[in-house]
Amino acid sequence: MKDSSDDLLDLVHTVMHEYRSLQYRFLRDGPHGITHMDGKVLEYFASHPGATQSDLVAHSGRDKAQLGRLIKGLRERGLLEAVSDAADRRSVRLSLTATGKEVRAALQRQAKRLSVKAVAGLDQTEQAQLARLLRIVKNNLSAADA
Repeated sequence: MKDSSDDLLDLVHTVMHEYRSLQYRFLRDGPHGITHMDGKVLEYFASHPGATQSDLVAHSGRDKAQLGRLIKGLRERGLLEAVSDAADRRSVRLSLTATGKEVRAALQRQAKRLSVKAVAGLDQTEQAQLARLLRIVKNNLSAADA
């Protein structure tokens, strides 16, 4: 029989899986075919305009080749633009195009709709309690030795 803590973490995983599935379903099937990782990359460059692929690798801890393929695809779809760094021509600075900004805004709107839907039926006190409990779980995992 499973320990109740296993059940709780499975539930958290299931909730996040459902959230991501709903969040990207409408964009994945749209003209740009956005995936979860595409959305993460767009969000990074929206928050860090002019950053480089190396900056993203350092921030995310993801594989350089994987991120290079994602960036290449986003550039080919017209969602990211690249400009050579004036001080170092080998370095390329990336930022969202106008279309990339529109896609990011759509992702943010969808995230807001899903957040409201997810907590429907919970009052403000219950929402605050849920947030507090999830922060404790996150902090416990962050402090845990592997």
